[in-house]
Amino acid sequence: MKVISVLFFFFFSFSFFNAQSIREARVLTDKDVIIGAARFDDYLTLLKGKRVGVVANLTSRVGNRHLVDTLIALKVKVNKIFSPEHGFRGEADAGEKVVNGKDPSTGITVISLFGKHNKPTRDDVKDLDVLIYDIQDVGVRFYTYISTMTYVMEACAENKKKCIILDRPNPNGFYVDGPILDLSLKSFLGLHPVPIVYGMTCGEYAKMVNGEGWLTKKVVCDLTVVPVKNYTHSDLYQLPVKPSPNLPNMISVYLYPSLGLFEGTIVSMGRGTEFPFQVLGHPKLKGSEFSFTPQAFTGAKNPKYLNEKCFGYDLRRFGEDYMKNLKEINLLWLSGMFRELKDETTFFDANFNYHSGNYILQEQIKKGVKESEIAKSWKPSIQQFKLVRSKYLLYPDFE
Repeated sequence: MKVISVLFFFFFSFSFFNAQSIREARVLTDKDVIIGAARFDDYLTLLKGKRVGVVANLTSRVGNRHLVDTLIALKVKVNKIFSPEHGFRGEADAGEKVVNGKDPSTGITVISLFGKHNKPTRDDVKDLDVLIYDIQDVGVRFYTYISTMTYVMEACAENKKKCIILDRPNPNGFYVDGPILDLSLKSFLGLHPVPIVYGMTCGEYAKMVNGEGWLTKKVVCDLTVVPVKNYTHSDLYQLPVKPSPNLPNMISVYLYPSLGLFEGTIVSMGRGTEFPFQVLGHPKLKGSEFSFTPQAFTGAKNPKYLNEKCFGYDLRRFGEDYMKNLKEINLLWLSGMFRELKDETTFFDANFNYHSGNYILQEQIKKGVKESEIAKSWKPSIQQFKLVRSKYLLYPDFE
């Protein structure tokens, strides 16, 4: 198959000796990261005597203990929990409705911030003084946690509540790439004029949202960012907890900026397998030795092509060995799958432009524009974004 030969030629001709290497990050222990017990003094004084709301999910941990449990043990008055997409414990499907309820461990009310109720209301925050946001981001525009953070900041600004961001390293924070969002495509998959990979921590991003006046009516949030210790944007940070059900490991995290574009196509990215966002396939893509059959999994209860055999490509080795050094979105898979499936009318669905962030990429793929030319077309706007980004960086940059 043509696309197989193209992909293998590209990757196996790639030289690690010619690639710009990225030094491996030092291990950031709990004492080094802001959520660690040794750093609690950095923000505990802001919580003394306050009624606290916590925006959290399964990644909000202090060592082996959840942040909420840790705060309660330290006598912080946690009145309410807010959960993003996938829920407080992180087991819901992408896009699945998550209902309000109570945390069985603490009995605290949990309010879902996904779906129609993606922003805390006045009633939600009326009994709070401070909201703490502590969720691991992966640095990709269509990964919805950054939108949740924006709406939390907006609710705090409108209701005169303080917002504290507990910063975390960005595992894709060592580069910037992709088209800038066309604001006519503004949605929960992207709220701001940033590229797909923006190379910022959530704390830096929050400062940018505030500083650039991106909150509704240009309101300004009373924001405190508690920074990470010993982190730079040149570091490769290994996530200690999977950030969501379908990003189970670092291979999937590194591949996500490229494979996430397939969300708006007829191609499966392996949801419903043990290796989501690490493979590509379709039932009609015959001739490939690799195949997988999506099943109903926790976090993927009704995946694309459920119980149908899909033929395609295993990208796990590429994700592990190459993507860290490429430092760019790989369009070869997208254009290659489009050519092989020969289905111009239905290959892309209505969601694709919301993931890409513009109307142009889809048309470029359909017209067969070279991947290098597509990437080149992004460069001027990326450079403009980097000038904005530079004003809000808290950590040494990768360039």
